[in-house]
Amino acid sequence: MNNTSVPATDCPEVWIPIEIFLTIGVVSLSENLLVVVAVIRNKNLHSPMYWFICSLAAFNTISSLSKTCENIMLVFRDAGHLNSQGSSELKIDYMMDTLLCMSFLGSLFSFLAIAVDRYITIFHALRYHALMTNRHAAAILCAIWALCAISGALMIGFFEAAVVKVFFIAVFFTALFLILLLYVHMFLLARHHASRIVSLPGGSARHRRSSLRGALTLTILFGVFVACWAPFFLHLLIIMACPENPYCECYRSLFHLHVVLLMSHAVIDPAIYAFRSAELRNTFRKMFFCSSGAQISVQGTCECGILDVFQR
Repeated sequence: MNNTSVPATDCPEVWIPIEIFLTIGVVSLSENLLVVVAVIRNKNLHSPMYWFICSLAAFNTISSLSKTCENIMLVFRDAGHLNSQGSSELKIDYMMDTLLCMSFLGSLFSFLAIAVDRYITIFHALRYHALMTNRHAAAILCAIWALCAISGALMIGFFEAAVVKVFFIAVFFTALFLILLLYVHMFLLARHHASRIVSLPGGSARHRRSSLRGALTLTILFGVFVACWAPFFLHLLIIMACPENPYCECYRSLFHLHVVLLMSHAVIDPAIYAFRSAELRNTFRKMFFCSSGAQISVQGTCECGILDVFQR
């Protein structure tokens, strides 16, 4: 319910209808809940990579649920049924903002965990099951959730402090840099591996097409991530760097659009991380079309080749 106030400027603030927020929230909530349920139900998906995907979907679910509840409260406030300055309303608002901040951080760290898992899959394939056990994955997830819960509460409670904004931005760009570094390294190895396969006797153009599909997947991953997250963090930078500059105020007038982009990332995430996975697609089909008593059985585990890492 917190709306960023924009000082007087020639650029009018862009307002997004609440119906759009509600629609995005409901769609992303449904998609991510479907991913969580699929991973929990299918024992063949009980591996570190899918636990990290499940964590990402769970954080997106919290984000969607929080934002949907917040927008419902705004509808009641506009109808005169809620007092935005009331004690109970402010406490609920604080809780919703904390959950949103926690979910944004959680999505970022889950993204990083997925990148690390795939990196180990490629560069330490023979030791993967020793390095990335379910116990290790559980410890990583517990650390991520605890860190994000504490950080979310502190960041919302002390958001006016410049050091909090700096920390928030630094975490984002540091994690983004690490993810980019890991994926570029993996992509270069995948391309080198594909070139060697093509040069071997019997090598075909199919392997080169596989490499190109991997490059396309990588481009989609980072293109969507940066497009959805960067505008909001640029907004935070502008708040600190030039709070009174009229040109900066014009960018700040797009705050609600930046929030829409953040929420849209929770809609796109399942398509990138989950629905491109054959294992999850088969699980979804069985969930929808098989009888309730049928046992879900999906071929394949987290073991994959270098090119397959980018094709999922």
